[in-house]
Amino acid sequence: MNEPAILPISYDPSGTMIHETGISQADLVWLAPRLVAARNEVLDDLALCQSGEPVPKEKGPLDAAFIDLPERMLEEHAAKGERSQLARIRAAADSLAERVEQVVVLGIGGSYMGARALFEACCHPYFNQLGRLQRGRRPRIFFEGNNLDNDAMSGLFDLLLGEGPHRWGIVPISKSGSTLETAVALRILLERLCSECDNDLTKVRDLIVPVTGLKSRLRALCTAMECPEMFPIPDGVGGRFSIFTAVGLLPAAIMGLDPIKLLEGAAVTNRRFCNSEPGDNPVLDYVGVCHLMESRRGATTRVLSTWGKGLEAVGLWYDQLLAESLGKDGQGALPLTCVNTRDLHSRGQQHQEGRRDKLITNLIVEHPKSELVAVKPSTLNQDQLNDLAGKSLPEILAAALAGTNRAYADDRRPTADLRLPRLDEHALGQLFQMFMLATVVEGRLIGINPYGQPGVEAYKRHMNEFLRGK
Repeated sequence: MNEPAILPISYDPSGTMIHETGISQADLVWLAPRLVAARNEVLDDLALCQSGEPVPKEKGPLDAAFIDLPERMLEEHAAKGERSQLARIRAAADSLAERVEQVVVLGIGGSYMGARALFEACCHPYFNQLGRLQRGRRPRIFFEGNNLDNDAMSGLFDLLLGEGPHRWGIVPISKSGSTLETAVALRILLERLCSECDNDLTKVRDLIVPVTGLKSRLRALCTAMECPEMFPIPDGVGGRFSIFTAVGLLPAAIMGLDPIKLLEGAAVTNRRFCNSEPGDNPVLDYVGVCHLMESRRGATTRVLSTWGKGLEAVGLWYDQLLAESLGKDGQGALPLTCVNTRDLHSRGQQHQEGRRDKLITNLIVEHPKSELVAVKPSTLNQDQLNDLAGKSLPEILAAALAGTNRAYADDRRPTADLRLPRLDEHALGQLFQMFMLATVVEGRLIGINPYGQPGVEAYKRHMNEFLRGK
């Protein structure tokens, strides 16, 4: 029996078609040739990466190898089966999940934010509070190495030690291995793990599965420990574009998610990006609307308004992607993630009647994963909710979305809708690839190199100067 077709995500910018405060269809038609040219440049970047030729100075750094990575991973898996990297990732994930009750994913920025987004979007909302059988026999997942918070690390010790010896493992993720927050966290947790294992490195190394660059300090450390399995972060793939490497796929597999479905979803986005024209191409249409709203209407703040709690970390992942990629040379919109209806009671007033410097993109899931929860009639009707009896939470949420969009439209506030058919690996794979492609296309459109993060490197350098006196 054939697998059902992957349901596509969709982008509807009709709420931005507002006279004087929004854009018009004519604006998009005018911009279309420039969007196609930017797409062609992005695909030329990929071809340059594939050629192995030296990268011209004006193009460096160039990390375009993320673009066709989903197809390459899937093709290798189809050709090599159990010898493919994807099969090795799944086997290592299953092996670690069988042996430990808890896994600490160490990383910062793009080294952990994609995994965190997948965890919150695709796993049970209270995954770590469930029993092992309810979690599908997968370990509890914790994220560290993304800050320097003493109390948070101490609190994690309490949880890990509560499971008894040898019941937790570590997945350290760092391309360079020199990012201080992650390296310090690994040093501290390794000391704890060694102590629990009576300083027997033959036991410790089986509880660590690193993901790192081919010539990193982390790789050198884990090689010295003789860790049996290590996964690379390929050259030509930057940290914030690495979710479809082992950086995202290994934690996803440990959680019990299907990496193949993530890659299949990303491949769907690639086909639409390469083959569809503006007007029928979510990547190009999204870039076009965002660029025109910023350049013509001063919408320098981009609000990703997520409708549902499970998408907040997806928004935070995108915040980092956009900010680090385009926030250069005095340019780049400010990304802001909101969760509705929660944040309608905190930010909603400002978005409704504040400065007209915002484009609001609603990120909507059309079908919930779980059985519908509805309001029931009650003899205690002091809350006067019996007239809503039979209404499900998704129906009430949809009414809140429609009411919010109507209120914004009445006040000439532009909005767009980005819809996912459901919150699963296929949809998330499409969404992550769409946002990554849109970011690099916009960079080429405005003349900004979307790769590299020179400002972040400066903070790292100064932090080490203060700590080491160098």
